[in-house]
Amino acid sequence: MSKIIAPLIGTIFSLAILLPAFQAEAREIVDMDGRPVEVPVKISRIYGVSPPVTSILYAMDPSLLVGWNAPKNGGDRLFFPERIRSLPVIGGWYGQGQSANIEILIKVNPDLILISGWQGSSMEDKTEEALKRIRKPIIHIMALDLPRYADTFRFLGRLLNREERGRRLAEYADRSLTGIQRAVAGIPDAKKARVYYAEGGNGLSSECDRSVHAELINYAGGKNVFQCTQRTQRGMEKTTMEQVLVWNPEVIVVQEPAFYQRVFSDPRWKNIRAVQDRRVYLIPRSPFNWFDRPPSYMRLLGIKWLANTLYPERVPLDMVKETREFYRLFLHAELSDTQIRRVLNK
Repeated sequence: MSKIIAPLIGTIFSLAILLPAFQAEAREIVDMDGRPVEVPVKISRIYGVSPPVTSILYAMDPSLLVGWNAPKNGGDRLFFPERIRSLPVIGGWYGQGQSANIEILIKVNPDLILISGWQGSSMEDKTEEALKRIRKPIIHIMALDLPRYADTFRFLGRLLNREERGRRLAEYADRSLTGIQRAVAGIPDAKKARVYYAEGGNGLSSECDRSVHAELINYAGGKNVFQCTQRTQRGMEKTTMEQVLVWNPEVIVVQEPAFYQRVFSDPRWKNIRAVQDRRVYLIPRSPFNWFDRPPSYMRLLGIKWLANTLYPERVPLDMVKETREFYRLFLHAELSDTQIRRVLNK
C-alpha cells in the first residue's frame, strides 16, 4: 500500500507546487464597463467583435489581430502589411443580422475578445450569449464615443502592457478633439454652416442631428439640417428631394462615391446652394472611414478635415500634413503626397 501512496503523495505535492505558477498566468482587470474580468498575463491574440473595435485594436498593435470582420477591398488592402492582409474574415456582431463564423473563431483561438456597446442596444447581450462557446475572457471597451477615445487608448495600453503606445494615442485624441472644439467655439448658431449628410445611392438617406452617425458635424461646429429623433440603431433615415430643397444646405458631405460623381450634373440637385457653390465633399474612407459607417477613431482626423472644410479661415489646417502624421501614428503607414491626395479625394 505504501508503494502506491508514496508516489501519489509525491504527485499531489508536485501539483501543489505548480498550481501557484498556473494561477500566476492570469490577472484580474476591471474593464471600461466596471466589470472585473480575469485575463491572461500574456496577451498576443485578440478578436474584436465589430469594425470599430477591430480598427482601434489595429491602431494599438496590428500583430494582435486574429482576423477581420469584413473583407477589405483592393485599395484598402494596400495600407496593410502582407500578414495582416492574409488574416481570415471572421465576421462579427454589428449592423443588421451580422454575426461571426464561430467555427473560424474557435480555430483562430484568441486569448480574449473585445466588445463595445452601441447606444444602449441589446447587441452586447446577444453577442455575449453567442460567444459562450468560445470560453474566452470578454472585455468591454468604448469604441464609439468620440470623447472617450483617449480613455480607451489608455485602458488598452494598461490591458495589453503597451502603456506608452496607449499614452501617445490618447494624447493625440485629447489634442484633436479639444483643439477643434476650441477653434469653433463661439460661432453663433445663426452663422454655423448648415450641413446635409448624404447617404445612399440617391443621396436621400441621412442621419438625425443627435445620431452617433452624424455627431462629427456638431463637433466640427456645423449644424445638421436633419433635425429629428433617430428611429432605429441603424439610422439611414429617409428624406425627399423636396425636403432637401427646403433645407437648402450650404455644405453637403457625401458617403457614396457613386452619388458624389453625379451630384453636380443631376438636374434635381442643381438648385441646392451647396451644389451651386461646389461645396459638396466626398468623405475620405481609406482604409477606414473618417466620418461614419462605421464611426471609429478615424473621426479624430475626420473632425479636423470637416472643421477645415466648413471653416477654412477659422481652422486653417494643412490636411496633407495632418493626414501624413495621423496615418504614421495610428495606421503605421508612411504615405506619399500622391497617396494622401488620393485619400483626401483631391
